[in-house]
Amino acid sequence: MSTTPRHSLPEPTELLAAMPFAVGLGIELKEATAERTVGSLAWSPQVCTAGGALHGGALMALADSVGAVCAHLNLPEGATGTSTVESKTNFLRAVTTGHVHATARPLHLGSTLVVVQTDLRDDRDRLVGQTTQTQIVLRRSAG
Repeated sequence: MSTTPRHSLPEPTELLAAMPFAVGLGIELKEATAERTVGSLAWSPQVCTAGGALHGGALMALADSVGAVCAHLNLPEGATGTSTVESKTNFLRAVTTGHVHATARPLHLGSTLVVVQTDLRDDRDRLVGQTTQTQIVLRRSAG
């Protein structure tokens, strides 16, 4: 894979800014290339379960948002965007303090589907979850 986008796309920070839900959760984008996109989410009581662990939905939103930026940076020529059509997450340990760091990498780059894998790690670099998502490639209709 190349480190340059396949065609002219918005800046990665613009892509994240276009997702108000991600911004509202406090997701931050740290790095974004076609090969690797990295973001993070801080633990806070507002995004926890009753037991003080970061909510699985917050972890999935982090993975989906960072993965979507990675997918967008890998769009084929003529595509206008992506949309998640499938997402599967394995939760491996609870996060009760600090940050969760998401690293997304493409697994498959096709003309109709992009598959991205996102590892979720805590501040001690322990794997806390892993998400595999499929994004459909969107194109302008010809009519």
